[in-house]
Amino acid sequence: MLNTTEEQRAPDGRPFTLTTLRNAGGMTVTLMDWGATWLSARLPLSGGETREVLLGCATPADYLRQSAYLGATVGRYANRIANASLPQDGGALALLANQGPHQLHGGPEGFHARRWHIAQQDRQQVTYQLHSPDGDQGFPGNLQVSVRFRLTDDHQLEIDYQAQTDRPCPVNLTNHAYFNLDGAGQDARQQTLQLNADHYLPVDEQGIPSAALTAVDGSGMDFRQPKTLAQDLLRDAAQQRVKGYDHAYLLQRDCLALDKPAARLCSADGRLEMRVFTTAPALQLYSGNYLAGTPARDGGSYGDYAGVALESEFLPDSPHHPEWPQPSCWLQPGQNYHSITRYQFSPR
Repeated sequence: MLNTTEEQRAPDGRPFTLTTLRNAGGMTVTLMDWGATWLSARLPLSGGETREVLLGCATPADYLRQSAYLGATVGRYANRIANASLPQDGGALALLANQGPHQLHGGPEGFHARRWHIAQQDRQQVTYQLHSPDGDQGFPGNLQVSVRFRLTDDHQLEIDYQAQTDRPCPVNLTNHAYFNLDGAGQDARQQTLQLNADHYLPVDEQGIPSAALTAVDGSGMDFRQPKTLAQDLLRDAAQQRVKGYDHAYLLQRDCLALDKPAARLCSADGRLEMRVFTTAPALQLYSGNYLAGTPARDGGSYGDYAGVALESEFLPDSPHHPEWPQPSCWLQPGQNYHSITRYQFSPR
């Protein structure tokens, strides 16, 4: 189902276009062409009621008034690039900075702040496309991007990202959804998380990598066995620098074939589970440390720790770290960037 919001218009002067996907089991997913944004995910529970599991705003226009990237498709390069520059021919190519001297989530006018074209859709899927011209936010090359959202009858939302370029350029696409499987108003820190990663990346106070990949053993960063987000929150200096979890985890290699979940999130009331499968090498775990004041679906605002993000991606600042054990983040002409992430919801 597709509808436009004639009473509200985006910065380009045109109305927002919303698309609702529905499956045979009664799950609905709502998306918006501005930012290729995932607005809502509503699931029927075993007791007959429906639960909203995604943080979101009351109206499409409210998404323009928040800086948390709620549900947005993020690019060209998700996460941070230190000093807003790329190594190039022995020198540095300047990018547009939007977090102090650094670039965050593709720059001030990244893909989250664009009108995406609806290329194809039916009842259970929609494909958005975007052209990013040479020099966009400082990045080299013309980039053609597509992202397909597909809802299956077993309550799985698959996001399929593809891109091509005519000049070498780092590409790192993700979706910035925030999940609270217990529903609105519940403390997201009480959710239980399992994350299949043996190493994480320490960062400084601005989220820039500050040390080598570090084993999670013996620290509060270890989620290899299920535990609540609250259990070890702020236990480590790595967390204290950024007020909680906001760290990339290098996934175990057997996760990358989509056969084994990279992460498993469970509601505190035990009625809903979400498993994340991805071909990306890393997941960024963000516990919503700075969500306070973000416009909420009920017309009020969210507080800190209202939701948790699990962003599939390359490690942050990868253009400056070819030594890290992951595929290259540089897309070459003639290559196809292809990344798949699946969110499998299972009511209990």
